[in-house]
Amino acid sequence: MERPLVEIRGVRKTYDGDHLVVRDLDLQIARGEFLTLLGPSGSGKTTTLMMLAGFETATGGEIFLDGRPINRLAPEKRNIGMVFQNYALFPHMTVAENLAFPLSVRGVRGSAAAEKVERALGMVGLKGFERRRPAQLSGGQQQRVAVARALIFDPTLVLMDEPLSALDKQLREQMQYEIKQLHQRYGLTVVYVTHDQSEALTMSDRVAVFHHGVIQQLDTPQGLYESPRNAFVASFIGENNRLPGTVVAGGANGGGNGGAHDGSWADVRLSDGTVVRARAVACGPAGSPTMLSLRPERLLLQPAAGDCDVMASGKVVDVTYLGDHLRVRLNALGEQSFVAKAPNAGAARAIRAGDAISIGWRAEDCRALDAPA
Repeated sequence: MERPLVEIRGVRKTYDGDHLVVRDLDLQIARGEFLTLLGPSGSGKTTTLMMLAGFETATGGEIFLDGRPINRLAPEKRNIGMVFQNYALFPHMTVAENLAFPLSVRGVRGSAAAEKVERALGMVGLKGFERRRPAQLSGGQQQRVAVARALIFDPTLVLMDEPLSALDKQLREQMQYEIKQLHQRYGLTVVYVTHDQSEALTMSDRVAVFHHGVIQQLDTPQGLYESPRNAFVASFIGENNRLPGTVVAGGANGGGNGGAHDGSWADVRLSDGTVVRARAVACGPAGSPTMLSLRPERLLLQPAAGDCDVMASGKVVDVTYLGDHLRVRLNALGEQSFVAKAPNAGAARAIRAGDAISIGWRAEDCRALDAPA
């Protein structure tokens, strides 16, 4: 088995000696991987990135890069490229001078530096911009220069700290594609920080979801969305119907009957008394509170008999037209804001506010998770 390029072992970080911003973090990153650290503000993702870069010192634990410990190495000795949120370009330097700066720090000058500058500009599609200054560039062009500067000295690892947050939606999506293409074309190892879940799902090989300084789930984008392991991940990644209830059978201890009650399923009583079956992912035994997670696109409107394991009635509160699909909000199963997403076709187009309709879903699409505190 190939040794991971980055290995973080038991790393902790506190600023005040009491509150841990990062708690006993263990993480391995493969060579050539695009890993995104995702989470809300204050979750520990940026602190983890800064410790990798050397701009923050770990309170405890060890960080290894390509097999060597780097905790006590200065940032410039780590051979790590960094792309900052605010670009951090020198305003008094031209594009070429900005790109040549990290080379000069490493003793690369003259024709060797000029060749690397030309190559880096070609990588990001900015040949011909050598003599411009940052103020003469658009936001997207400045970001391309920042990316080129991070890559110009062939770093072992590239770190990106919310690099696209200042760009508008169309340009941000274009830059997502370009960064992903650079990663694939040159085999870069990238650790990327964002709080934008769609950005994380679009760009990453794996995503580490942070909350309170702990990785809640480390998985592929598909794994995170389709199979969240706890209520926080389910609510943070994508839109999600959350149904509080109580486990009445199955769950952590199983029902003892084999088959569907072997611990992989749970029967849950909802607030209106309805009992439904769900995958027992992170719920306790009978009597425990739980939170059911059901994605809006898994909820079927006016399903045919036999299409669903769970059937219920509901009343349409409102319908929002979103082009290729409709967002239908319902009052159902004791919940005032039960959401379904339906393709803009067929019977769904006839649904109107105030309609009484049937709804349903398959038990395997509903997950019984931990009940949030």
